[in-house]
Amino acid sequence: MKVNSENAIKFPKIVGQAEWQKARDALLVKEKAATRASDALAAERRRLPMVRIDKQYVFAGPKGNLSLFDLFEGRRQLMLYHFMFAPSVAGWPDAGCVGCSMVVDQFGQLAHFHARDTSFCLVSQAPLENIEKFKMRMGWTYPWYSSDGSEFNKDFGLTIDKHERYGLSVFIHDDKDVYRTYHTNGRGVEGLNIWTFLDLTPLGRQEEWQDSVVGGQRTKAGAWWRRHDEYGEH
Repeated sequence: MKVNSENAIKFPKIVGQAEWQKARDALLVKEKAATRASDALAAERRRLPMVRIDKQYVFAGPKGNLSLFDLFEGRRQLMLYHFMFAPSVAGWPDAGCVGCSMVVDQFGQLAHFHARDTSFCLVSQAPLENIEKFKMRMGWTYPWYSSDGSEFNKDFGLTIDKHERYGLSVFIHDDKDVYRTYHTNGRGVEGLNIWTFLDLTPLGRQEEWQDSVVGGQRTKAGAWWRRHDEYGEH
């Protein structure tokens, strides 16, 4: 196949192993600095003030209507992904946002969240019937609820000019009240995995090395890790 010279791949410089290692070591210094800066940012995030949620919201689920507190499923923290699935979204009424779908495809086993006293769910404005059909098509098993008929999205800044927006909100409760502690959207939802997810919560990874003022149970780094089907054994 003939390659257009304007689109030809321009590979980096070719060097020997010693020169490559030197360049790699220099870059590693910057990568470690970025990691330390990220840890410091996560510590600052855990110190954000909270907002008490006084309004009562109703979410439709497979087993009936639920409150925001119910979405915690008995755990201390909740991570809630606002999934764009509404009339203004391309694919309506059969499919949700393609970008949100790509993001959700990369979420992992919820057992790892549960091991850190954290629940996870999706919420969309679409009726539950639409959600259940699309969820089955995508092969997802994450809890997914409908906020149809409520002002949940609007109140949380996720409905702008009648258009639904995506994002991730973090909540915590004190056995009496629910608080919103964090929100991110845009590129803030890129690269989410179990560790970066937990770094967005007030309790963090709950490991001894993390700078945290929230308190609660803390373990040695990695001591809580299990294969996702092994947590019940401990």
